[in-house]
Amino acid sequence: MIVLPLTYLGSTGWFSSLLAGDCVVDPFEPWIKQTERNRCTILSANGPVLLTVPVVARDGRRRTGEVRIDYSKRWQHQHWMSLVSAYRNSPYFDYFAERFEPFYRERWELLADYDLALVRLCLELMGVSREVPLAEAPVVLTAADTDLRPKQRKEGGAAQGDPVCWHPARWDEHPLPAYTQVFADRFGFVPGLSIIDLVCCEGPRAVEKLIPHRY
Repeated sequence: MIVLPLTYLGSTGWFSSLLAGDCVVDPFEPWIKQTERNRCTILSANGPVLLTVPVVARDGRRRTGEVRIDYSKRWQHQHWMSLVSAYRNSPYFDYFAERFEPFYRERWELLADYDLALVRLCLELMGVSREVPLAEAPVVLTAADTDLRPKQRKEGGAAQGDPVCWHPARWDEHPLPAYTQVFADRFGFVPGLSIIDLVCCEGPRAVEKLIPHRY
């Protein structure tokens, strides 16, 4: 079984892992800052851009599924303007914009609910009918499982909140086939971007690039 973290408009590699077969998305894992749970990377006219959903700061350990979104800043407006600027000239943005825009107008209390709704929308736009396999209890790993959740750095007694280290079996170590990106003439093909890049560039054909080939 593949164990995945929650993700905000996750990378193409994350979605390929989701479609690889037996997998589960874990909302019970401990929250770690600076991970894809509230971050994604898109390709702009100036190169890759990191978009981060701010969350409410709180002391003590908490599960990812309990984290709340912070609306004290206008991050929704900034994210939406970034997406429009990056993908308005892509082949499919005009078809899908009205489906994504509500996520940048309406408020969602929990980050997990927001992330999962976006995952389901992206699957729908790619014509994938499967449900997101969400864990109903903390995941108990076996030797046969592939754990793709990021881990807290432990070397030197680092405290919670320090930079994270990635599990060696990271999905983006296995790039997916190239596709035509909006700014390919400037940067060539940039792998490992958010799924929204692939969806806006390839539309219903996007899932063909995600056909599992690694596990």
